[in-house]
Amino acid sequence: MASASPSWVARCRPPRGDAADVVTTSDPERLASYLSDAARVSGGHSPAVSFPASEAAVAALLAANAPVLVVGAQSSLTGGATPRGEHLLSTARLTAIGPVAPGSVTVASGAVLADLARTLAAHGQWYPPMPTYDGATVGGSIATNAAGAATFKYGATRAWVRALTVVLADGGVLEIARGEVTASPAGHFEIVAVDGASRRLDVPAYRMPAVRKLAAGYYAAPGMDLVDMFVGAEGTLGVVTSATLAVGDEVPAWFVALVPCRSEAAALALADDLRRAAAATAAAFVDVAAVEWLDARSLGLVRTDAATARLASPLPPDAASAVLLQVALPPELDAGTAAAHVARAHDPTSDTMLGRLCRLLERHGALADAVPALPGDDAGRERLFALREAVPQAVNRLVGQAQRALDPTLAKSGGDLIVPAERLAELVERARAELAARDLDHAIWGHLSDGNLHPNVLPRRAGDGARAAAAQLAIGRAAIALGGSPLSEHGVGRHPVKQTLLRALYGDAGVAAMRRLKRALDPRGILAPGVIFPSGSV
Repeated sequence: MASASPSWVARCRPPRGDAADVVTTSDPERLASYLSDAARVSGGHSPAVSFPASEAAVAALLAANAPVLVVGAQSSLTGGATPRGEHLLSTARLTAIGPVAPGSVTVASGAVLADLARTLAAHGQWYPPMPTYDGATVGGSIATNAAGAATFKYGATRAWVRALTVVLADGGVLEIARGEVTASPAGHFEIVAVDGASRRLDVPAYRMPAVRKLAAGYYAAPGMDLVDMFVGAEGTLGVVTSATLAVGDEVPAWFVALVPCRSEAAALALADDLRRAAAATAAAFVDVAAVEWLDARSLGLVRTDAATARLASPLPPDAASAVLLQVALPPELDAGTAAAHVARAHDPTSDTMLGRLCRLLERHGALADAVPALPGDDAGRERLFALREAVPQAVNRLVGQAQRALDPTLAKSGGDLIVPAERLAELVERARAELAARDLDHAIWGHLSDGNLHPNVLPRRAGDGARAAAAQLAIGRAAIALGGSPLSEHGVGRHPVKQTLLRALYGDAGVAAMRRLKRALDPRGILAPGVIFPSGSV
């Protein structure tokens, strides 16, 4: 009787399905829509795009030996989904959703998150780590360990991935469930190919920052799960074709409020108190799911774009900052009951979560101007979140205008920084100083509940691209010095500043360890070349 394999050994199987089940086109008009992503980087090019509909078709494309870039919705903000001559492998035909089971769902990598949400809703379930852009695909969210507005309460994608099916560069398929394959005491995995050949994967020894969400190269931890190696790997280690995700069985009743603030300091202080309330005992507890922030320049952008009027979300003219908060209430709480809780906020005989929240806002002088959306007011909630999304949309328009009028090589320059929450004010101060020192127009928004900021440069001159890169490098290094990471939720991609900051975070030895891991799984270097690491360096 053969002995069982050690817990760190995973065995590949042959791919399933019809290898010929693929559609390929090199038509220039069809290709044109695949040559850029949301980072607005110019110069994308590719010989062809293929649409496989089976594992075997994916494996056959990889066997063709051409460099391959897997793309989904191309919502990347790092240039990681802009092709640089690779053959494009689109997951657009890998869209199956189901089976749906209590507490989990199996879904193909090309399924759109909005479609997943609708399917789950029909079963009375939901997917809590949904990123802000629900047009993204499941595979893309796994590739970047995507985080959403409610990461503060629910965590990022990694925590919700229960199993993966991954086609490796050699065409073998790994089918791995969480808890089945974990790193050895010596810190390695062993992958056995279909032909019986074995390769060793050494887990990098660097220590990852202790922050709420991280998309900074390869996950590494003692005793880690093999599933986690592929989550956040940005398509550089294998092609995820399907996943089993954990889901929630009861959607909370949501209370959302836009809270104008007199100053930036007032907004940061309010966020501090909301985080404390989320960690408090029952007597002071408020189940905060998210705290978003818009600075004064961000508010100016949405006012200029008339977004506040269009979205029917009034802001006082003297508001210098704004917080958008989201609170999870018991599922059975309806709008009438919620309104009654708000009305009785100062009644000493009434102790409700919404009452506590109202009293907290009043202590900050912010209750009177708050714009609420009560449970059940889906349209109101969507308008408030759309106001927040109007900021990056306005930035994208300004970057596009600058590309046309000033310099076609200008790209969007947005930071993605995270620090422990207690260091957040310091990070804001450092970011402001670095941007001001280079005379850069900028807006800062982010997820205050997570300690995650997005400083974005608004280009005014042809040379602002270089100045913006220097500022983002300096701000990223400041985040590292404050115990955080310059790479929180968008990943590394092909962005040269982010690749430099990855090296600053983990050092030369850390990046070298990641490269060795990449070579062990992809010795030909055909998967997403230039993503995470500079092209030609692996």
